[in-house]
Amino acid sequence: MVSKDILLTQEGLEKLKEELENLKEKDRKEVINRIKIAKEFGDLSENSEYEDAKNEQAFIEGRIQDIEVMIKHSKIVSGVATGEAVGIGSTVEVVVDGDKETYFIVGPTESDPISGKISSESPVGRALIGGKKGDKVTVNTPDGAAVYKISSIK
Repeated sequence: MVSKDILLTQEGLEKLKEELENLKEKDRKEVINRIKIAKEFGDLSENSEYEDAKNEQAFIEGRIQDIEVMIKHSKIVSGVATGEAVGIGSTVEVVVDGDKETYFIVGPTESDPISGKISSESPVGRALIGGKKGDKVTVNTPDGAAVYKISSIK
């Protein structure tokens, strides 16, 4: 079982609840119907449609269990109200090698680097947590150390 809290923003918790509802109300019913139809094809030992549907059902049920555990053990965090220090829920603007970048710091389960959401447990997230406006933090990357200057915290 999970021994520690799962840190989520309110937005992340809502997304998990929506996914859970979709899995239970839509996806689960669809796969049960697929299994029922596949059974009508006859011999289940050579029925690839049945096998595929059963595999999908196992995935859906596993995901439902995972999400229920995450929700049960979730701890909602929000950005630092004063915006003085970086924390989970903070939007941070940094300058790296002359380029401005914006990150939204989230818990590990919400991480989506493509949309600018970085985990508090990622190398960049760990380096930024606790930082203040004007601070410079060093992040070790595969290409060597990179210096991130915090230009704003919201």
